[in-house]
Amino acid sequence: MRPLPEYEAPAEPVENEGDAVRAALAWHDGDAQATIATLLADCAHLRRQLDLTRAAMGHGFVRGWEPTPLRD
Repeated sequence: MRPLPEYEAPAEPVENEGDAVRAALAWHDGDAQATIATLLADCAHLRRQLDLTRAAMGHGFVRGWEPTPLRD
C-alpha cells in the first residue's frame, strides 16, 4: 500500500471516472489489490475523521445539519 505523502487536490475536476481509476492504478504500478487496499484504508481514515468531527462539533454550529457516513 502506497499512501500519498500529502494530499494535493487536482488542478481541475476529474471529468471521466476512468481517468481517476487509471491514475490510481498507475500510482500503484498497475497492482489492483494494492490500489483497492489503499482506497479502503483512505475510506476508513475518512470515516474516523467524520466520527471525530461529529463528536466535536456542536449541534447548533451548522443549524441542525449533521454529517452522515451514508451516501445520499
